[in-house]
Order: sequence, then structure tokens, then C-alpha cells
Amino acid sequence: MTVPAPPTPPRRSDATRAAILRAARERFAADGYERATIRAVAADAQIDPSMVMRYYGSKEGLFAAAAEFDLRLPDLTPIPPDELGETLVRHFLSRWDGDETLVALLRAASTNPGAAERMRDIFANQLTAAVAAFGTDPTTTARRAGLVASQVLGLAFTRYVVRLPPMVDMPPEDLVSWVAPTLQRYLTGTSGS
Repeated sequence: MTVPAPPTPPRRSDATRAAILRAARERFAADGYERATIRAVAADAQIDPSMVMRYYGSKEGLFAAAAEFDLRLPDLTPIPPDELGETLVRHFLSRWDGDETLVALLRAASTNPGAAERMRDIFANQLTAAVAAFGTDPTTTARRAGLVASQVLGLAFTRYVVRLPPMVDMPPEDLVSWVAPTLQRYLTGTSGS
């Protein structure tokens, strides 16, 4: 009869990473991305700041690892097909306006590979699933979701990160009027239509 090997104890580095991520989530939530510092996160985790840098490389890398973001996309199946674009523009405007975490992740994604990967995961997994749910041709679902993401991320970048005056000054209803037809075409149109 063989005796099973005792379970492998968790590595100390795993516990350290978990403590850093816990502290980072709390610190980013309390202070926001701009005011949170590596030193504050390290103090909260009761470790030396060099350990944060060792595991995550930079504030952007730490944020990308710590960011938990749900797009909270609406169920598109009951939405009339000709209202899908409008529904998504309204939804994304309310999400961007109501949560600085996604704006901070977008800022970080432009310079940090880890944050860019996190942003890709969020949009690829969540948006593609929402687009697939309303019955697009499965061979075009990922392409349609990618086109929607390109429009929404471009809108967010110009309105919330770069703060381009015409985009910032435009009331949400005007943005819906301008952007919804484009998203509608991406969601329900055919290539070239």
C-alpha cells in the first residue's frame, strides 16, 4: 500500500503575490489609479516596495494584475435588432462615466503590455459573448465584437483619456446619435454595407 505524498505547502511567493494584489485592489479602490503608489501598496501588504516591483515591474503592471472589471453588458437577446447599436453606446457611456477603473486600465494599456492583455481579455471574453448571444453568424462574431470594441475604445480614449474638447463637450445624447449607427452596422450589417 502506498502512502500519498503530503500536499505541497503553498510557496511563499504565492502568499506574497496574493497579499500584494489584495493591498493593490484596496488601495486603487480607495485612492484611484493616479494617487495610489507602489510604496502605499507595499506598506499595506507589509512588504518592501522592491518586492512589488520584482513581481509586477511597474505601477501599470500591478494595476493590470489587480484590475477586476466587469463591463456589465446588458443581455442583448430581448433588444430589438435595430436598437442594438444605441443600447451598447448608452451602456458604454454610462460604464465609462461611472467607473474610473476602466479609464485607468485604458491609460495603462497604451503603454503596458500586461494592462493591454488585461484589456484584450475583458473585451474579447465579455463583448464577444454578448455579441454571440443575439445570434450573429458564428463565423463573424469575433470580427463584429472587435469592430465594436475599436469604436468604443476609440470613443473612450478621446473622451476620457486624451480629453479631446469636441468629444468631451458633446452631450451623451449627441454621442449616441453619432456613434450608434456605426455600432449598429458592425452588429447587424454585412461587410461593405
